[in-house]
Amino acid sequence: MNKLALVLATGDLILIAAAYFVGLVFRFGSLSNSYWADSRMFCLAQIGVLAGAVILTSTIFELYSWNRSLQRIKLITRITISVITAFAILAVLFYVVPEITIGRSVLIAALAMFGICQYLWHSYSSFVFRIPGLNQRCMIVGVGDLARDLAEVIEEFSSSYKLVGFIQPEGVEVKVDPGKIIGPIDSLPESAVRERVGKIIVALSERRGVLPYKELLNCRFSGIEVIDAVTFYEQVTGKLKIGDINPDWFIYSNGFAFGNLIRFIKRGLDIILALVGIVLTLPLMFLIAVAIKLESPGEVIFSQVRVGEYGREFKIYKFRSMCQDAEANGPVWAQQDDCRVTRVGGFLRKSRLDEIPQLFNVLMGDMSLVGPRPERPEFVVQLDHQIPYYAKRHSLKPGVTGWAQVCYPYGASVEDSLMKLKYDLYYIKNFSLLFDLKIILETVRIVLFGKGR
Repeated sequence: MNKLALVLATGDLILIAAAYFVGLVFRFGSLSNSYWADSRMFCLAQIGVLAGAVILTSTIFELYSWNRSLQRIKLITRITISVITAFAILAVLFYVVPEITIGRSVLIAALAMFGICQYLWHSYSSFVFRIPGLNQRCMIVGVGDLARDLAEVIEEFSSSYKLVGFIQPEGVEVKVDPGKIIGPIDSLPESAVRERVGKIIVALSERRGVLPYKELLNCRFSGIEVIDAVTFYEQVTGKLKIGDINPDWFIYSNGFAFGNLIRFIKRGLDIILALVGIVLTLPLMFLIAVAIKLESPGEVIFSQVRVGEYGREFKIYKFRSMCQDAEANGPVWAQQDDCRVTRVGGFLRKSRLDEIPQLFNVLMGDMSLVGPRPERPEFVVQLDHQIPYYAKRHSLKPGVTGWAQVCYPYGASVEDSLMKLKYDLYYIKNFSLLFDLKIILETVRIVLFGKGR
């Protein structure tokens, strides 16, 4: 655990202990009237169990993911789900081991107080991270376009990182602030020690004959982390830097593992959750169908050919959100404020409710609940020629929702498709059932709060 994440977790441990005592006071009126007065070791054991549960769920829902800052509404959603999950875990644990049971009123009061305090702590912890020494000092090897892009990323996440400067290789055009260049390539080890650097980021587009192997090895054996620019960008932003990735990086990097067992479990969960979703949304689907029919003539369900896993084509189903014959003149990119979208359709898109019929696509096996969004064949041909590695997004079944959908708006151009591909390939590389759960929870937040893009 990074020291920044450790600071957040330490604060949470203090808060959960304080919240436990608040729960005792809430239930008994004072600590002297509670079982704290008679059995302090028992209470300390209960605090330990409570702390273990909330730290576990906070870790699962990435509340200690120090690489990326969370918007307030996302933070509230994750904390709420984390606290509810902790309650469920504790309920099962207390059923199995009743000797350590925390009273229901004490537990609910403690978790509610902790959730509020955790939100405040995580929201304003950036002030703590401004203390010198808490954020990680890093140095970039390179002065070109890639180094400049990384400097902008580090500036965006300044609560986690502090850029001390750049090391300039020979024969590379300077595209960064010359005042931040620390020295030439042969001064790398001395500069890293002098600037107390904990991470060195190698940002060289062309490494042949330029990469300072000896200097980097000296830094690595001195305990300084060395990481390439593409991997650093991936860790911090949650997407891949497509334009700077070469085939070797894909071949040797971790991830892109889709074992048969994982695929089987994912398919089983897709079927179960799709069936549950269809049953729960049947009344809603009826209301949506009536609203669409009342506003504009035409079919309620809209079907369209899309490209799925391994490039296979299939028909996708959605509630119609545009006027009938919206594409009489041929395929057109979806826009943020598309004039072809009806009023009901605008609401359905914003809330993602137009995607509900795709649950039937999931049952038929054409789609998964989570995965890259399927694109139309006409656009796939165009994008495959213009964007490197575009076809790699077809390595998994397309999804009703996905990492690109919760992170980026509707694709309205080749540039937007490139940005969404960065998120899609990040998802494919880091694919896991836990990652799927996170995306589903983010999608629920979007539906509940109308934050669709």
